[in-house]
Amino acid sequence: MHFTKTTNVAYPFLVIAVSCCLVSPGNCFTATSPPPKSCKDFGPTCEKCLEHVSCLWCQTNSTCLDYPVKHLLPPSSLCQLSEARWGVCWVNFEALIIAMAVVGGTILLSITVCCCCCCCKNRPAGLDQDEERFVRKREEVKQRFENRKAERRTRHDEIRKKYGLIPDSDHPYSKFENE
Repeated sequence: MHFTKTTNVAYPFLVIAVSCCLVSPGNCFTATSPPPKSCKDFGPTCEKCLEHVSCLWCQTNSTCLDYPVKHLLPPSSLCQLSEARWGVCWVNFEALIIAMAVVGGTILLSITVCCCCCCCKNRPAGLDQDEERFVRKREEVKQRFENRKAERRTRHDEIRKKYGLIPDSDHPYSKFENE
């Protein structure tokens, strides 16, 4: 086998690492993790128990229990919600659920209010466009009305001229006035 210079340099360090693991196997890093401990082994106090996220403290019988991960909330057969502690010792599980619901509701309400405020700020621009459209329509209706009014006036004037109700200077059959 042909070894390069870098392999020759790294080889002694590899031999030293393997020999250390063989001499003292407790200090070697292994790929397997140690077996998980039960929460019952983590001490008789709430603080010691809740240092581990997977543990639940039951105040009624002062025991540290494994959190039932199959359930969202611990069942009442394990421990009552008002007596269960998780995360911190000074808040029971029931109060923790209520507080999280209030915080979540407040966040959702504030997001909804912000969205409504943003939509309302854009709304007056829409009203201005609607108002402009309404003014344009009103002007069109007014213009049509004026046109029809002028047409009616000309027709009526023609009828009045025809029957001599309006004096017409260029009409040949106009009345002679005595001077």
